[in-house]
Amino acid sequence: MKFLDLGQQPIANAFLTPGKCENEFFYNLEVGVDLETSLVSHVDFVPPSMMFNDTYVYHTSSSKTMVKHFRSVAKEIKRDFGDVKILEIGSNDGTFIKNFDLDKAIAVEPCGNFAKLTTEMGYTTHNEFWSQKLAVQLAHRHNRFDVIYSANCMCHIQDLDSAFRAIYYALDDNGVFIFEDPSLLEMLERNSYDQIYDEHAHIFSVTALNNILHTMGFEIFRVDKTPIHGGSNRIFVKKKHSIKNPPDGSLDIELEQEDLAGISDKQTYLDFAKRVETSKHKLLELLHDIKDGGNKIVSYGATSKSTSVFNYCGIGPDLVDYITDTTPDKQGKLSPGVHIPVVSPKEGFDDSVDYAFLGAWNFLEEITKKESKFLRRGGQFITHVPEVRTLRGEPANV
Repeated sequence: MKFLDLGQQPIANAFLTPGKCENEFFYNLEVGVDLETSLVSHVDFVPPSMMFNDTYVYHTSSSKTMVKHFRSVAKEIKRDFGDVKILEIGSNDGTFIKNFDLDKAIAVEPCGNFAKLTTEMGYTTHNEFWSQKLAVQLAHRHNRFDVIYSANCMCHIQDLDSAFRAIYYALDDNGVFIFEDPSLLEMLERNSYDQIYDEHAHIFSVTALNNILHTMGFEIFRVDKTPIHGGSNRIFVKKKHSIKNPPDGSLDIELEQEDLAGISDKQTYLDFAKRVETSKHKLLELLHDIKDGGNKIVSYGATSKSTSVFNYCGIGPDLVDYITDTTPDKQGKLSPGVHIPVVSPKEGFDDSVDYAFLGAWNFLEEITKKESKFLRRGGQFITHVPEVRTLRGEPANV
């Protein structure tokens, strides 16, 4: 059942060189839910090679929050599962895998620029998309893995059936598959529709994952909730026949919470779509009021989330003067779709800024600590999560 249309959208991380914006790719971003499995997915997918390639610009290590998060996750894996042989699917710039010994860890990364980084670190890295063919090659070359880990990657893979079957093949019979992705329940409750963009082919509920994984011969034995990316689930999976890692009860708790929230009820999604439309109108009204008052508005963080919001709402340089971002590969470029200039924070986040839209609202705590001077002098952040409003002083977490 289709329930949401976010309109014409570009590739969220395809930043443009000024003067070279012709023939920019757009697609219509529609979202639906399979009421039988509760899986929420795009109606149509963008070809993976258009999103994940040698020019991919998002560096996990650019965020202190993410560096700390993955260091902590690696420590927990070692504590709970021992000195494991681990495979990471979607290793990005190596922020997670660098916490493991070179001879104990293998990386899979389709973006050539990042695969080069982990290779230079000394890790065996396979520069290709995860597939059943690759799983067979890895199992034969390295034997099967004690732990397969993937963060913010499984939701990118369009063919989940093939992806999970490949993991089953590459995983040791008593091994553990651990993955974390944004939570559908959190998105619905926060009205954070900007979790939906080209790369996020699916937004997972625990209910949907339990339904799908069960048919693949897997069993979820633990679910951890994390605040990362605005609310995520870390799912711990084993093969059904394994007697190790008995269920700890957390799956039942999550399934009950999602059931109470109506995760399998079509009205839940229709109501969400109405809230998204209301959010759009309120955000535009707020931005116009601020701009009409003679204030300067910028955006903080050239993120995929802000790409989704700005293109859905039709927010361009007439409302947002520019976007500040710490990523060198984005600076001097134009944002996808609406073509707002991107500059470095040193160049653009100065005393002339009155308001800053939180393109990275999920890193609010890190940002407010870093930009305390901006807040003390009366600057205000703008957010649309969970509702459209401005944030003054020391704001609480959204």
